Amino acid sequence: MKESSNHSSIGRVSAVGVAALLASVLLGVGCASTPPAASTAQIAVTTAAVNSAAGAGAAEMAAPELAMAREKLASANVAMTAREFDRALSLAEESHVDALLAESKAKAAKAQRAADELREGRRVLRDEMDRKNK
Repeated sequence: MKESSNHSSIGRVSAVGVAALLASVLLGVGCASTPPAASTAQIAVTTAAVNSAAGAGAAEMAAPELAMAREKLASANVAMTAREFDRALSLAEESHVDALLAESKAKAAKAQRAADELREGRRVLRDEMDRKNK
């Protein structure tokens, strides 16, 4: 009687161990590859970022960064077609960063131009006031 109870507890321990091992292997495999939905979502977010950068004037003021973002986004789409989801996700993330940089540079250039115009306007006003006061 005692022997059968030992066998059943060993069987339970083995079953639990096998289940735990199987679960950890499945989790490891799941983490090792990117699901298509994650890559698809990142590509959608990146496409919006590239369009936003272009709308902010990056084509004129941050052309190299915008071109790089577009190239990487195109490569991400090719990787998706080839079902290389990890590569697609990585390229889409890189493209997103490039697009954000392009948009930031474009906005900074616009802000600098506006500041320069304000300085010039102030200088013209000051010159006008100096002329009237003479």
